Amino acid sequence: MNWIQNVDWSILQWMHAHLQCGFLDFIMPKITVLGDLGAVWLTAAAILIITKKYRRYGVMLVIGIAAGFIIGNLGLKPWVARPRPCWLDPSVTMLVPMETDFSFPSGHTLASVIGAAILTAADRRFAFAAIPLAILIAFSRLYLYLHFPSDVLASFCLGLPIAMITLYGFQEAIPSLMQRLKGKDPV
Repeated sequence: MNWIQNVDWSILQWMHAHLQCGFLDFIMPKITVLGDLGAVWLTAAAILIITKKYRRYGVMLVIGIAAGFIIGNLGLKPWVARPRPCWLDPSVTMLVPMETDFSFPSGHTLASVIGAAILTAADRRFAFAAIPLAILIAFSRLYLYLHFPSDVLASFCLGLPIAMITLYGFQEAIPSLMQRLKGKDPV
């Protein structure tokens, strides 16, 4: 576990030393706000829900984000109780208010991975905006010293299966269950 922590600190310190600039100091707080409570992804879900063509994906997106919040923010964060890097290194000037919940996993990244994956499944063209936005939100969490790289990586590794299970549930399991409940055998 120590070597993961050492790698995490090395990456954060390298980013702080080599990437910090006025432009990123200005833009990264704005990008990270898009991920607050999954706001940008829930907005996308609302837009999908009002369209007939993508309504199912909008519902899937809401359910996927909710599952990520329950598993990540309500389950893993208090259980792992990992301090945030900004709590441990007060020498870093914070560009955003210090958050009060724990670091692992990154809820912003988790919601972003789930959001980007489900939007991409809805329509591959959505990937051109969703994937870069998810990457930027994840990067902003590191740049702003709110998460360790392993928090972000773990969120990616957790977010993809949540998105895949959500997609599978809506495309396979739920229709099959509904047919059985109606007394019809799925073909």
